[in-house]
Amino acid sequence: MTNTVAAANAEVSRCVAASSRPIFDKPTIATQPPLVIRPYRLFSQRFPLLSLSLLERNSISSSRLRSMPKDSDASGGLTYKDAGVDIDAGSELVRRIAKMAPGIGGFGGLYPLGDSFLVAGTDGVGTKLKLAFETGIHETIGIDLVAMSVNDIVTSGAKPLFFLDYFATSHLDVDLAEKVIKGIVDGCQQSDCALLGGETAEMPDFYAKGEYDLSGFAVGIVKKDSVIDGKNIVAGDVLIGLPSSGVHSNGFSLVRRVLALSGLSLKDQLPGAALTLGEALMAPTVIYVKQVLDIIGKGGVKGIAHITGGGFTDNIPRVFPEGLGAVIYKDSWNVPAVFKWIQQAGKIEDAEMSRTFNMGIGMVLVVSKEASQRILEDANGAYTAYRIGEVVNGEGVSYH
Repeated sequence: MTNTVAAANAEVSRCVAASSRPIFDKPTIATQPPLVIRPYRLFSQRFPLLSLSLLERNSISSSRLRSMPKDSDASGGLTYKDAGVDIDAGSELVRRIAKMAPGIGGFGGLYPLGDSFLVAGTDGVGTKLKLAFETGIHETIGIDLVAMSVNDIVTSGAKPLFFLDYFATSHLDVDLAEKVIKGIVDGCQQSDCALLGGETAEMPDFYAKGEYDLSGFAVGIVKKDSVIDGKNIVAGDVLIGLPSSGVHSNGFSLVRRVLALSGLSLKDQLPGAALTLGEALMAPTVIYVKQVLDIIGKGGVKGIAHITGGGFTDNIPRVFPEGLGAVIYKDSWNVPAVFKWIQQAGKIEDAEMSRTFNMGIGMVLVVSKEASQRILEDANGAYTAYRIGEVVNGEGVSYH
């Protein structure tokens, strides 16, 4: 965007105080040429124009859209395509982007900086926003926003440094916006990163009354010799799953279709649980940053997959070398009641559920057998972790 403010598209720029993190003095600029250069205007005239170069395009488009099935389920159960997500269009877009920017497909984009990589990610919260509008729960949607990006970049072993947000609405409701941004601040605190800046765009007639949209952008750093890239994964390695809080921020187009067909409202009790559907569905996404970085620091972690759109089926193979696949032990963790209700109410097939939702596991670590024993022992009392499967020769993900 330029600094020109049109009357029909007023923009309010925000800049939060500089990070309390150490400033890296005069970093050595890598000589390696970037594959993609995309300039961005940071959100205040106090900052110069910077260029952001990605060795990999963040895979939000490819990973999320690629995960949806091509055809409606023959059994009559709902699918993501039935809910309005077109896999064919998404795949075509990814194919075209790949021609312009080779190397897409990772959870975050890496940019060389001296002996380190900057790791960048961007995301939104999808149609979970629709439920925020309906429930009036706006205080935690900002946590979701931060989580979706920082959870992506930590899969490379990167420690988040700072976060930027974009908040757009037709008419600025200051009290509502404050609630949303408070959630963003909470998310940044949970991930130990600075909220460095943001943009508030007021665009009359563009959004429905009372509605808004969100985007987030996170940047972290990792030493080049500490990058988690999956290249050393071998058959026999163990899959460790970290539990989710529920649906997180993916699959809500299908969730909303199921809700509409179920005859229940967001105020009704979730079957099998002591909370309402609205409370269960709006549970904020878990931010795994501190837990994952702690586990990485103890050694033995070879690959990490953030389980977003695509579920286990599409996300876990993304971290494997060619020729490797995974076996998932279906009964090795507790599937939250919200997923059982979604599947039953929507008559959704197991395969569709596993390609669309996290099913109760939000992050998967691929570790050596020795490391798996330590991680599971350390988990007693400190956190919850499950041995959910193993790496095998072959390709794809099977469920046993």
